[in-house]
Amino acid sequence: MVGGALQVAGLLVRGIGMIGTFAVTGMPQWRVSAFIENNIIVFETIWEGLWMHCIRQATIRMQCKVYDSVLALSPDLQASRGLMCAASALSFLAFVVAVTGMKCMRCVQGSCPAKGSITLTAGLLFILAGAFELIPVCWVANAIISDFYNPVVNVAQKRELGEALYLGWVSAFCLVAAGAIFCCFCRCCEKSRTYGYSAPTLYSTHSHHLHGKTESSYSKSQYV
Repeated sequence: MVGGALQVAGLLVRGIGMIGTFAVTGMPQWRVSAFIENNIIVFETIWEGLWMHCIRQATIRMQCKVYDSVLALSPDLQASRGLMCAASALSFLAFVVAVTGMKCMRCVQGSCPAKGSITLTAGLLFILAGAFELIPVCWVANAIISDFYNPVVNVAQKRELGEALYLGWVSAFCLVAAGAIFCCFCRCCEKSRTYGYSAPTLYSTHSHHLHGKTESSYSKSQYV
């Protein structure tokens, strides 16, 4: 009962985390233009993401352009590309491994130890994917905040935290939570397996004792 509830909760949380990771990787709202001090041009919004930058104006629809070169990006965005791609790949791999280890699948022929190992692997992969996503999101957020309060940086070049960063934090938390849930499910499976093995052992010992006692009584009666 507890294992089934953990699996359902893990299914929901891991789905949210994986879809959110894919969305964050492709969203351009990592850095958003800030309207402060003398920067009163509020009819133009600039978005900067990992793959493209977009400009939205009041009278013109959204226009996006893919970056011409990776070297033109800042170091934090360059590293974020690789880390987010790795997080997306790990989350998808963890999803496949988790589905394989679910109770409803027959791939492991109902073997509890095998399912426990598969579930533990999926949990560790989810936690690793969450860490890979959390690093670039926090790195970019720290760079944005540092530039925002840096008096040397021009006001027009200052940016604010975009929606992709907030979604990235939520997705990373969901991935880590899904990993913890699957690890707990593996622990429950190990406990149930221990209880299942210990009961027959006690029963066998007790039966053997009774059998020995009966045999001993029979021998004494025959001797008399």
